Amino acid sequence: MHFEFLVEDRSGKVLLDTILPRLIESQHTFRVIPYKGIGHLPKDLRNKSDPNKRILLDQLPRVLAGYGKAYSGYPAVVFVICDLDQRDETHFLNELQQVTITLAPCPTTFFCLAIEEGEAWLLGDLSAIQKGYPKAKTAILKSYVNDSICGTWELLADALYLGGSQALGKLGYQAVGQEKTTWAQNITPHMNIAENLSPSFQNLRQKIYDASHS
Repeated sequence: MHFEFLVEDRSGKVLLDTILPRLIESQHTFRVIPYKGIGHLPKDLRNKSDPNKRILLDQLPRVLAGYGKAYSGYPAVVFVICDLDQRDETHFLNELQQVTITLAPCPTTFFCLAIEEGEAWLLGDLSAIQKGYPKAKTAILKSYVNDSICGTWELLADALYLGGSQALGKLGYQAVGQEKTTWAQNITPHMNIAENLSPSFQNLRQKIYDASHS
């Protein structure tokens, strides 16, 4: 079985590249492809998008259509992983599923949402954060409710970054993205994937297991 993972940014790739060898048995293969943001699903799902614009949802119908042809008759699955942010979870998942209904052929596709953001999966293991950042502000970390809609990356920045989310946010989008990647690099190697408390991470883990044993 081959696993193809589509993620919305580099920090997601760093996280998955680190943990997937512990989630996917060695007889299977996997690849993680990062995009440059989440974007929006096109209104016309059959409309051809510009392949040079590497925005995940903008490209999703075109990319899944390509996988549908390439993986026809081949044991492969595609995982689309993105942040829920402020969206309604049920409505968003229905929109994503509509893409697979529209396409023919379409690869076996799983949608996994990090709730609220990918940093929720790091915050699901406070011990891993403290190993990666021994000077982390414990009181802030302990105030977090798993998978809550609370400004997840901002909370993690307040615990880890000098000056907190306010100082980091002033540096701009690219600086925030780089810091998120650094967090993933420093925290993910310490994660206990079996005991991560994030429900959305547990959902990812279960879907990978189910696909591996289907």
